[in-house]
Formats: sequence, C-alpha cells, structure tokens
Amino acid sequence: MSAVLAASWGRFRSVLPERAALAAMRDRPSDDLLAGLTVAIVALPLALGFGISSGLGATSGLATAVVAGALAALFGGSALQVSGTSGAMTVVLMPIMSAHGATGVLTVGLLAGLLLVGLALARAGRYMALVPAPVVAGFTVGMAGVIALQQLPHALGVPAHDSDKIAVVAWHAVMDFLSRPHWWAMSTTLTVAAVLLVVASVRPALPLSLVVVAAVTLVVELAGLPLARIGHLPAGLPAPSLAFLDLQVLPSLLAPAVAVAALAALESLLSAAVADNMTGHHRHDPDRELFGQGIANLVTPMFGGMPGTGAIVRTAVNVRSGAHSRLAALAHALILGAIVYLAAGLVAKIPLAALAGVLLATAVRMVEMDAVRAMFRSTRGDGLVLVLTAVATLTLDTVLAVILGLVVAGALALRAIARNVRLDQEPLRHDLQPQHTEDEHALLAEHIVTFRLDGPLFFAAAHRFLRELSDVTGVSVVVLRLRRVTTIDASGARALGDAIARLEKRGILVYVSGIPDDGHQPLEALGVIARLVQAGQVFATTGAAIEAARERLHASGIVPRLAG
Repeated sequence: MSAVLAASWGRFRSVLPERAALAAMRDRPSDDLLAGLTVAIVALPLALGFGISSGLGATSGLATAVVAGALAALFGGSALQVSGTSGAMTVVLMPIMSAHGATGVLTVGLLAGLLLVGLALARAGRYMALVPAPVVAGFTVGMAGVIALQQLPHALGVPAHDSDKIAVVAWHAVMDFLSRPHWWAMSTTLTVAAVLLVVASVRPALPLSLVVVAAVTLVVELAGLPLARIGHLPAGLPAPSLAFLDLQVLPSLLAPAVAVAALAALESLLSAAVADNMTGHHRHDPDRELFGQGIANLVTPMFGGMPGTGAIVRTAVNVRSGAHSRLAALAHALILGAIVYLAAGLVAKIPLAALAGVLLATAVRMVEMDAVRAMFRSTRGDGLVLVLTAVATLTLDTVLAVILGLVVAGALALRAIARNVRLDQEPLRHDLQPQHTEDEHALLAEHIVTFRLDGPLFFAAAHRFLRELSDVTGVSVVVLRLRRVTTIDASGARALGDAIARLEKRGILVYVSGIPDDGHQPLEALGVIARLVQAGQVFATTGAAIEAARERLHASGIVPRLAG
C-alpha cells in the first residue's frame, strides 16, 4: 500500500511546476511585463468576442482570460504559453450551450478539467507528437473558416439565428442582410479587419487591435451610429461558486466534456509546440501543460468562465514580444483583471461589429498559406488529409474532424507502407553453396527457387503477399528468406501459414530461413512454423536451408546426385 501511495505521489509531483521554472520569473521581469501588456492588448477584444460568440457573454470570456490565463501560466508546462478563450472552443461550446444552457457549459468545463488532470497523471501528453502535420494544418484552416462564418451576424448587423450549425447561422445572416441591409455594421467590420491585416503584413509584431477597436468605438460614440454594443458588464468577476453544478445531469454531459477536454489538450499542446518552434530553445513539458490546463478549467467555471485552452495567436504574440518566462502570461491575466475592475463601463460601449472585424482578421491570419502549399506539394495524400480535416471541421464536430483526419492519415500511411513491402524471386545463388559443381547448381536451380521478403509482414500487405506467393508453379522447393522482415503481426503470420499450406497442397516443399527475433512469437502462437520445425525445414541461414533442400531432393530421386 505504501509503495502505491509513493508511486502516486511521485506521479503527482512530476506534473507540478519546477522551482527553476518559477524562479525564472525573476530573471528579466521588465521584458516579461512589457510582453504581458502587449498580449493583454491583443487578448482583450478576442476574449470579449469569443465570449459573445459562445453564447455565454463577454463577461464569461473575460473571466476565462483572467482566471484560466493566470492558473495555466503558473501550473502549465510551457514558459511562454498564453491561455484563454479560443475560436475552436467556441465552436464546440455552441451546441452545448444550445442543448444545456450556461449551467451545462460550466459543468462541462469542470468535468473537462478533471479529465485533463487525469490525462496529465496518465502521462498522455507525449502522444501529441503522433498527430500528423496535415491534420494540424487542416484543422487550423477549418477553424479559420468557422471563426469567419461565426462573425457574419455581427458583421452584417443582424440577429444571430438560433442554431448550433454554423453554416445555417451564416446563411440566415446573409438572407436577413439582403432583406434589410445594415451598411454601417458591415463597413465597420471590414474597416477594422482591413486595417489590422494591412498593418500585420507590414509590422506583424505591432499589437494594434485594441487601438483600432478603441478608435472605432470613439467614432461610433461621437457620430451616434446605430450599431449594437457589448452592453452592460459587471465591474469585477463574480464570487466563486458551484451553484451551477447539477449532479443529476452529469451523465448526459460526459460526452461533451470528453470533446472539450480533447480539444483543450490538442490545441494547448499544439500552441506550446508552436512557441517552442518560434524560440528554438524553449521546450515545453506536455504532461505539465495538460495538468495546468486541467487546473485552469477546474477553477474557471466557478467564476462563470467558459472552458479555456492554450491560444496560438496570443502565444505567438507573447513570443514575438520578447517574453522570457511565465511571468509574461501571468501579467497578461492580471492586466485583464484590472481592466475588468476599472474599465467595465468603457468596454461595454464597444460595437459588436468592431469585434467581428478583429476576429475576422484573426481568422485570416490563422491560415499559413506557405504551410498549406507545402502540404499540397508534398504528396496527394497530405493534401487529401488537409482538405478532409478542414471540411470536416467546418461541417462536423471539431474533435470528430481531428479523429477523421487521424484515421485517413493513418490509412494512407499504412497503404504507403504496404506498397513498399516486396516479395522478390531470386535466382539460386552459387555463392551460397560453393561446394556444388556448376552442373549440380544448374540442376538444383531448376527445382529450387528462393523468395526474399522485405519490409513489414502485417495486415495491410498480407493478402497481396498471399496472392503472389501462392501463384508459384513449376518448382519442387520454395525457400522463404525472412531476415529482412521488419515486423510480423497476426494477419501476416496467418497469411504466411496459408501460403505455405497452399504450396504444400500442390506438392511444393517450403523451407524458411532467417526468421527475425521478434517474428518467432506470432508465428509460433498461430502454429505457422511448428510443423516445419518438426520436419527440419526452418533454418537460421539461407545456405543451410538450400543444403537441406538439396539433400531432400536427392533422397527423393527428384534430383540425381552428380559425380563431383
């Protein structure tokens, strides 16, 4: 019992923040504080916009940015990760909000936090490296499309249609706009998006979004333009509470919680990897990152916040702004908290169309065209996976889209591996039996044929292997050379056994040589070579197998002995 407790405590200690990581916050505080301020300027309109898009409201988005941003910064596994609201999470939450209301979303966030902590303790973060690049790229493209379509009601100045299908919402928004155009809203959205995109193309590190939103808000106020605003915001975060928790509905919320946890894990670890690549020297701990996101999502719902995740855009801004430690992400959360307490009245006046422009520009910048073009230039399979994942993200559940991308990518990879499996017929080599005379070697070559199998003998290639080997005719002995087989699974072992049985049914003797060390277990478990071993037809080398076949042919009179 004590050993189990010690192991559990060791596992828990392994995901807690290291002292060195926390001590690093004292190294260059001025750089981190400046980076935190820059990220907060970028994060404020995004937090407001994503909170509104989710259906929970701007206050919920701010609570997530403050609470989840601070906790993930302290407990996460990346020194440069910035956490908060995200477009992908907003998409997942919309149908949950529609079916279960705000209390359902908060409960889902709490359950997702528990699942993320469990994944961290199970050390599941390492498996993130298995997600193929085309799946990541397709998911990003799809999410950019979803975020852009989400903004259409606010961009066109029409009420959002009550549907969890983003295509339906976008279609109704366009139809409503055409019936009664609202040019001020559309002009505001396009102006904000255009300014941000133009500035980003010239000075990508310049955090201009809050400045543009503030300027547009001032113009709209002075001109008295008829634009919808964010509306009332409480001057501060609500007191922590679990009043939303209803134990009776927990079973119905488990499936959505799994989807939210999966997305939070996927997006957070992707974002942390992006930060690592941008710096070249920072390396995140995936299990600690999952633990930090789990703690953040456990606590955030108590303050009315939506589930959060690592945010790629804000993390990238953090790195570009010179962040050195997790103090930058922590400072960003504290600055946003100060804004909530000190400037709630000013934030309430921001036009929804201006936030739609910020999110539209964000969606455009999410798509890295160089990476997308590289995927299409790589292989047709990579391009197919990217397109399928992007389309599925637009039309289906986001987690389901990633699963679909993984399945298709895996199937294509198996297909490519199966195509590389080779079964080559080889002439009988004289150098393997140099003691034979030329005449005897020529006579044996008429009756003995060797086949060399290269690559994995597994389910994806087993049937092709069976078909090719079973077609052998006109010989007395087949020698199978397996030394270059990299792996053998149950399907491959069974196919090998079936091929041997078919050859023997036609009177062809089968000898096997060079079985790899890890190939004995599946072959023995399925009884493929037991009979051949008993008959003395399994050998370590091809030369020994050919010599045994020669003696067998001589003994049976099929090949006469020649005087040497």
